[in-house]
Amino acid sequence: MDNLVTSNIRQRPIRTLVSVAGIALGVSLVMLFTGLARGMSNDLQRRASNVRFELLFMRPGAVQLTSTTANLDTRYVDRLKAIDGVEDAQPVIRHFFQGSGGFGFEQIDGVNWEPYSRLNGLNIVEGRGPQGLNEVVIDTTKARNASLHVGDVMKPLGKDEYRIVGVYSPESGARVKLTLEGLQKALEVEGKCTFIYLKLRNPDQVEQMAARINQELPGNRIQLTRDVFTSFEKSIPYLGVFLRVLVGLAAVVSALVVMLAMYTTITERTREIGILKAMGASRGYIVGVIEKEAILISIIGLIAGFVVSVIAGYFIQRAYGLVFEYSWRWALVAAAIGILGGVLGALYPAWRASNLDAVSALAYD
Repeated sequence: MDNLVTSNIRQRPIRTLVSVAGIALGVSLVMLFTGLARGMSNDLQRRASNVRFELLFMRPGAVQLTSTTANLDTRYVDRLKAIDGVEDAQPVIRHFFQGSGGFGFEQIDGVNWEPYSRLNGLNIVEGRGPQGLNEVVIDTTKARNASLHVGDVMKPLGKDEYRIVGVYSPESGARVKLTLEGLQKALEVEGKCTFIYLKLRNPDQVEQMAARINQELPGNRIQLTRDVFTSFEKSIPYLGVFLRVLVGLAAVVSALVVMLAMYTTITERTREIGILKAMGASRGYIVGVIEKEAILISIIGLIAGFVVSVIAGYFIQRAYGLVFEYSWRWALVAAAIGILGGVLGALYPAWRASNLDAVSALAYD
């Protein structure tokens, strides 16, 4: 029977290729979308975990998922420093811009580099910190992924050119940073910032300090830094629902493609099935042949889908800076989609073939 299965696949390469492509499409879509969601979530959390400030002070609505507003007066810095228990306060502008290649989005921070880097534990590994209005520093990951070096020019804000003067480590917050004054002038928001990072004298009293600051400066928003950048998947409404719907659609696509291919196969092989039944083949035998063929096609499509998703993820990450991280859990889900989709898709054609009348099948032209 195994020889019969493999020979059927070899004799119809176009039909087999279409079936494999359909299953590979479903598997690769699941892997790419879930890998992107997981990669972006973990990337944001890694960078957020390297922020050493304990509190974030801002106006309500200043920070959204993909946009920020510089609506906080920097004169709050002195008022915050005057509060007992606050060691330092650093104003930051966070701005989102379109990613390289016109796809996705990236962040850029405007900071007072010397005190910000000192308090946040950032070290220049190559070059120096930004000083001029058109100078930027990037983290080591950005430099490696985008093949950027000290002295290169980039245009994060559109037409204006910014020269890379340094590379820093570890990654923390936005990957691209320039001076606070430089970003204020570029965005025409002099004297404004998006939020103010607060360094506390006693980090163990972070909740008490948040309540004290809120009491002395009411009407603002105070958040614990560790809670700001939550899971990327939880930040986007209904992302979990979208991923589940995507998984369901991938399963349906795989099943329909296999069903169509197997149904066409039954029509093409009606006389062959009639010969098998005339030779005494049982219904179970015929169903087994067709299901084995569907399983073999599904396995080939599954492997192809994994290969396509890994290659596509690599090139998308290199071209657009998006981060993909695949998980075994979603890989098993994708595998189940490919195999079950093929088995269920072939079930009806197999049942139809097993019920063909031997005499009618032999007379089929």
